[in-house]
Amino acid sequence: YERQAYLNVGGRLSGKEKEQALTQKEREFRDLILRAYKAEPVEGSSFFHGKHAGRLVVVGPINLPVGRLFVEEVIMECRKVGASRADILAFEFEMGLFPAALEEARQKGIDLAPKYIPAEVFDKRAVEKGQVVFHDISFVEATPRYDKRNKLSMQIELTDFSVYYTQGAAEAAIAAMKDGKNGVICDRGQLYKVTKSKDGVVEKERLTKHWTDWVDYWAVDFDYMSRKEIVKVHKALGVMEPPVTYGTGASADTVAPSDFEERWTGGYIFENEWQSFRTRQSRELELKTASHAYERPGRYTVAVKVIDIFGNDTMTLVPVTVG
Repeated sequence: YERQAYLNVGGRLSGKEKEQALTQKEREFRDLILRAYKAEPVEGSSFFHGKHAGRLVVVGPINLPVGRLFVEEVIMECRKVGASRADILAFEFEMGLFPAALEEARQKGIDLAPKYIPAEVFDKRAVEKGQVVFHDISFVEATPRYDKRNKLSMQIELTDFSVYYTQGAAEAAIAAMKDGKNGVICDRGQLYKVTKSKDGVVEKERLTKHWTDWVDYWAVDFDYMSRKEIVKVHKALGVMEPPVTYGTGASADTVAPSDFEERWTGGYIFENEWQSFRTRQSRELELKTASHAYERPGRYTVAVKVIDIFGNDTMTLVPVTVG
């Protein structure tokens, strides 16, 4: 919603003027993201947008998830300019893209670091204060456990959750901390509580001792492919339009319902059928779902969504066969 609001182009503009205004908005949006990432803009590059800490930086599509073709293009462009390290910043990445794509890049001598663009980029004060943290991607591993007595029943077990978070400025964060204060930092993929005494002595306590410590909440949809995501699309424009008011009077600004049609986005709607989460009273997580029975034999796709302690969600798809 923040992205749509930021890129919204209003006013009475022609098709060409609207396209030009949108291009300018997108350019400003990328500049905002680069500032939040503390990256220096790259002049004269047709593909990469910036550089940071000796790495090239590219901002992915604003309204689409980064997919395999985009990653392959990043690798190709790196090889063209002789670069071996690059960061990919995006709001979304296609499911199942990693870690395979990262391994393929390594085999070609390219170190890729995909990172999520956080919602805080829309907070100008957070950007100005350098408080925006770009989180690294995570990987979910889930395993189906079949019921030997009932061939239509099974459970899903959460077996691993790998995170690669790095604050990148741990020492700077500690140095900026006032004496007698404490805080939480992310360093080398682990979470630490840092306490600085009134004398300036720093103590670090590791908070993440097991992969489950990163998980705040997880949920399961046992038949993910059964609910397609359908949107109403304007027939002429081919893009989603906000609801409009229409009446009996003729007006250039009114749009009749017949001008829209329903289309499948190519995605599916996640339905939360089972969940386990931490509460203040209980910090324990269930790592195996309750038994789920399907109505008929066949192949199904189970979606497993994990929300980590920073509020970032990662989803994986698990194919299962019952009956």
